Amino acid sequence: MNNIFAKRRARLLAMKAIRDNYIPGDQMMSCPGCGKESRRKDVSEGLFVCPLCGYHFPIGAYYRLSTILDSGSFRELNAKLPAADPLRFPGYREKQRSAQRKTGLTEAAVTATGTIGGRKCVVGVLDSRYFMGSMSAAVGEKITLAIEFAAKNKLPLILFSASGGARMQEGILSLMQMAKTSAALARFSDRGLLYISVLTDPTTGGVTASFASLGDIILAEPGALIGFAGPRVIQQTIGQTLPEGFQRAEYQEEHGFVDAVVPRCELRDTLALLLRLHERGGRS
Repeated sequence: MNNIFAKRRARLLAMKAIRDNYIPGDQMMSCPGCGKESRRKDVSEGLFVCPLCGYHFPIGAYYRLSTILDSGSFRELNAKLPAADPLRFPGYREKQRSAQRKTGLTEAAVTATGTIGGRKCVVGVLDSRYFMGSMSAAVGEKITLAIEFAAKNKLPLILFSASGGARMQEGILSLMQMAKTSAALARFSDRGLLYISVLTDPTTGGVTASFASLGDIILAEPGALIGFAGPRVIQQTIGQTLPEGFQRAEYQEEHGFVDAVVPRCELRDTLALLLRLHERGGRS
């Protein structure tokens, strides 16, 4: 029983850290986008979007879910699925424990059922605070189980990506999650069910090359970095200068990879509208 309360307290502390942007008591926040300072209260009330330039601060998984799901509808799936160290990578266990203490998470993914605008759905979120949201075997398993739960119960699926790609410390087992999640989504699609992918900053590597890019509808937050390899790697490989804003959400929308760039303050209403338009759970 004490262990349960300890975990709940850790999650509450993690959510408070998100709201406080990790600087308790500080009244001002500096924006990485414009370099200017704004009152923490103003940024918080704007869902952690800079009121001066519109920069979208990274937010944690539980906070993200609280901004999207109807109040009281959150029911977490596979909350006890543990992190693993399949290759016994040196120092990996210690780094996992440190990430768990700092974030209150067991792994980089949180999945849940809930309602948006009264319509039930399955939602998964990658949290960039935990190993940059990288895809481990446990993350791949959690995402796959969420997809299979949605398929079994004929529910629409929404996945929020925020990732640095596959997790180095788990080697090929991490890369295998690309095929695993993609195969689960293929079976999900065969049932004619709706999958909405939401890309947030950053969405890169193996996550981009698998489930993040397979949505029936692909949305993105403003300014999100989206791509497989980083811009510097691509420039060095092809020996050419890339266009300005290459791999940002707006560029991806202009070139057809993203269906719409949606500000965080409009995301809940946009998802509610899409779910309403696909009321029966199938794709139009």
